[in-house]
Amino acid sequence: MGEGILDSGRETAIGRIPVVSKSGIPLMPCRPTKARKLLEQRKAIKKRNKLGIFYLQLEFDPNHPVTQPLAIGIDPGTKFEGFSVVGIEDTVLNLMSKAVDWVKKAVAQRKIMRRVRRYRKNRRRKSKKNRRNNKTFLPPSTKARWDAKLRLVRQLCKILPLQYAVSEDVKATTRKNQRGWNRNFSPLEVGKHYFYAELEKLGLILITMQGHETKQLREAFGLKKSPNKSKVAFETHCVDAWVMAAAITGAKNPSTTGLYYVEPIRFHRRQLHRLQFSQGGIRKRYGGTISLGLKRGTLICHKKHGLCYVGGNLNNRLSLHCVRTGKRLTQSGKKEDCHILTKISFRTQFLSSVNRGVSLG
Repeated sequence: MGEGILDSGRETAIGRIPVVSKSGIPLMPCRPTKARKLLEQRKAIKKRNKLGIFYLQLEFDPNHPVTQPLAIGIDPGTKFEGFSVVGIEDTVLNLMSKAVDWVKKAVAQRKIMRRVRRYRKNRRRKSKKNRRNNKTFLPPSTKARWDAKLRLVRQLCKILPLQYAVSEDVKATTRKNQRGWNRNFSPLEVGKHYFYAELEKLGLILITMQGHETKQLREAFGLKKSPNKSKVAFETHCVDAWVMAAAITGAKNPSTTGLYYVEPIRFHRRQLHRLQFSQGGIRKRYGGTISLGLKRGTLICHKKHGLCYVGGNLNNRLSLHCVRTGKRLTQSGKKEDCHILTKISFRTQFLSSVNRGVSLG
């Protein structure tokens, strides 16, 4: 697990390897050569977090750990988003993620199912009124998008000593003759302020920049941005995240353009039944988070299929899915053939400067 990342031919592409102490305190990341030495000397063990990012955990706690300022740049987007962690000189890592875009349709479908059940003779809850009194309403789809960004930042905070968070300040579309729409009522505006408040709760120093400031920084560094928003490359979204973070730490140029591409795993929560009838007019139960005692999203190493994750179960067999594509590999996986590694919430693959640039549009 993680051996490919430590290959000598990929050192310039991977950037730095995150390191935590024995007690879990984030330390300064190290180069792949240093990581290999720590593993050979048995001073560290291999780990992966819920993002699927490889890091090292030391077998001891350093006496006086010294850290340098690290800043994470965040470039929000409609379909794809960019993150970049930058130090004083080196780029630690670049990350591009796919935005959560299925919540709006799922909430609408859940609403239809709930209302239809009220006209059938089965168990149902009574409709609740006044559930939003004295609460700031944030649409579920908007909250899910910002929460996905927060989960990424939280996971990075656990393995990296982040101090600054620099985000591009997105603006909502103005409405003619409707004063205060942007500031008070737009879901985008309410969502970003919720996001900013949560970042500050993590202990990060928050800095926001406007879009024109990001463009000026990009031109000052001599970097160009790709017009193809769905292209998995540093020049698509990570470049803006990098220039914002570098403006705080003082880095001169990107030391690596390799990136992690992550995509949230969609877990189908427990439902009363499937939407479609089965043979005989029976509605089967559907959803859940546990499969044969394993939480869905558990990263495992299978004897036949290698690195994959648990997606569900059928007839006392596990459904195993590919980490990179999410496609189902088998529905007949045996639990005893699985070596449990960790739990993940995102599908992650590392793309170096050689194999990146694939369009997902």
